[in-house]
Amino acid sequence: MKALVSIITVNYNGLRDTCEMIDSFRSRETYPRYEIIVVDNGSRLPEAEEIQERYRDNPVPGGSLSGSPVSFPSVKVVRNINNGFAGGNNAGLKAAAGDYLFFINNDTLIKEPVLDALVRRIESDSPRNGGVSPMLKFAARPDTLQYAGFTPLSPVTLRNAAIGFMQQDSPRFRIPRETASLHGAAMMVSRRALQDAGTMSEVYFLFYEELDWSAQLRKAGYRLWYEPAAVVYHKEGMTARRGSPTREFYLSRARMLFARRNLRGIGKYLSCAYLCILAAPKKAAVYLLHGQVALAKATICGTCEGIYKNIRTA
Repeated sequence: MKALVSIITVNYNGLRDTCEMIDSFRSRETYPRYEIIVVDNGSRLPEAEEIQERYRDNPVPGGSLSGSPVSFPSVKVVRNINNGFAGGNNAGLKAAAGDYLFFINNDTLIKEPVLDALVRRIESDSPRNGGVSPMLKFAARPDTLQYAGFTPLSPVTLRNAAIGFMQQDSPRFRIPRETASLHGAAMMVSRRALQDAGTMSEVYFLFYEELDWSAQLRKAGYRLWYEPAAVVYHKEGMTARRGSPTREFYLSRARMLFARRNLRGIGKYLSCAYLCILAAPKKAAVYLLHGQVALAKATICGTCEGIYKNIRTA
């Protein structure tokens, strides 16, 4: 019997995207054993109730890939407060029964089955393989890659790169490889790895959660993979708009928190000094030169909160 996969997604004022994601799985996914868990992170409207009612034991619109109607178990809905990306996903974990946990953004969709390829990648060396992310493409530009693995974070500046980002899909990106980090938009982990490494830290609220969790998984002795046989399409940027003070605040805050939580010895002090003395002031100065006062303020405030935030409680 195939292992059970729990698909966990967080909804926050994103009913339309969430339903499109669910519908794509219910009409395209052929893996025989999976459940979908939607965590509503305190949406302004009663979206949890709408999702629960819409997917209450109803057949897939239009049927399965074979064209015949197929009934699925009801989608599980978890009502939660808005405690961020990690908090929402951790709330979903409490309702998950799967041997594998597939965390996926609500602003994604699939066009072909993905679960079997991801499960097979972990099971190809299950004692050592702890997690896997699929190929990610931009939904608006389906031939353009967003992710084909991550390079390691540099030790002081904490910079990395998404392999293949904004490049056309080609055979060189169709080779599975180990990756430094999973991608938060779509990542599967085994329950065994979850139990060994722990859940995602809720200290971040937004950004760097998957990088932090990837670091914890690797410290626990697990390998992380990029699997191009599975492709997920990402609409991108629906949670925190690019160029917004909210995004800049949490991104600046997260970099500092990551350095404090994951670096050791002199490397930690060098990285924190770099972020405080060079990176944040330089970025704020550039924003000020362009008259973007709110973004400059968000950069400095986020960095400062990252310095003083208690990291021992999350």
